[in-house]
Amino acid sequence: MKSTIKYILLMLLTSQFSFGQTIIQRIDSIVQNYHSEHLEVGMSVGFIHQNQEFYTAYGTISKESDVEINKNSVFELGSITKIITANLIAQAVLEGKFKLDDFIDNYLPKAFVLQPKLRNTITISDLASHQSGLPDIDFGKLIADNPQQPTSVVTEEMLTTLVNSTTEVEDYGTYRYSTLGYTLLGQILEQVHDSTYDAVLREKILTPLQLSDTFTKEFNVPHKTTAYNPEGGEQEFFIWNIVASAGLVKSNASDMVSYLKAILNEGNAIHDASVLSEKVVYSKDGRVVGLGLGILEDDGNLLYLKSGDTMGQSSVLCYDRSKNWGIIILLNQRNSKLRQEMLNAIYEAALK
Repeated sequence: MKSTIKYILLMLLTSQFSFGQTIIQRIDSIVQNYHSEHLEVGMSVGFIHQNQEFYTAYGTISKESDVEINKNSVFELGSITKIITANLIAQAVLEGKFKLDDFIDNYLPKAFVLQPKLRNTITISDLASHQSGLPDIDFGKLIADNPQQPTSVVTEEMLTTLVNSTTEVEDYGTYRYSTLGYTLLGQILEQVHDSTYDAVLREKILTPLQLSDTFTKEFNVPHKTTAYNPEGGEQEFFIWNIVASAGLVKSNASDMVSYLKAILNEGNAIHDASVLSEKVVYSKDGRVVGLGLGILEDDGNLLYLKSGDTMGQSSVLCYDRSKNWGIIILLNQRNSKLRQEMLNAIYEAALK
């Protein structure tokens, strides 16, 4: 009897190991194939399944370097920063600092004064789900003025002028992607914590998870990748400023897998906040959104994901809580089509 039980346990462990190895091999093969078709793009991919980590990377940190990209190579996260900010918002809710359906009026810095028709209208969850109706920052104009550092001229004065001069929000309740919304969430976090966004991020996420390669203000490290625009021209990393909470965090595959592990495993504040972030707060016209997250259902699989694009890099993060896996894809060239194709191919071949 004992030998039979040992045999069954051995078979179960062997099958789980084989299953894991199959996933890993498929992911690595897919990433390698895409790199062979896009040799100019450096790629770093991190994957976690049932707490087992896997990394693969191809290319070099720059066109001029022989240093190969690995799990520690630093990239811009772009708008993946938004799900980190959303997690901080959810943590603040769980700490009792405000409620998701609280109006933003009393939580913004004093310089922001909403017009009469906007007062007691926009909630914190409206900002986090891109349905506030507020006008966004005109990035087209900013890029035309400064294609290397378009956010450099964005100041609190510019933001207050934009918000304070808005007399009504005609498309309130309709999804419209907003950098302004997540910039305001960063301002709200600073108000309720009486601290800077940078300090709150460190206290609530970076320090507890020991994310030593996730950067804010200072990111000029030797293992930083070089960024390239779609035409192959070199791009600077965005410099930290007031829009940081919307897209200026830098990190690598290793740290982001640690973040995914915290999201997927119970017993920590980041996990609890992420569950709250997965609450559906917008669902219209086939689009389902949580706090900073897109939510997709595919053949019974519930996927949570967020992509990010800067001027010179692209990324995407995705996880399935029920199947306990998560993946981060980082590219050192802005190519939203490629990062989406890679995620789709990996999901269809290895994760679905």
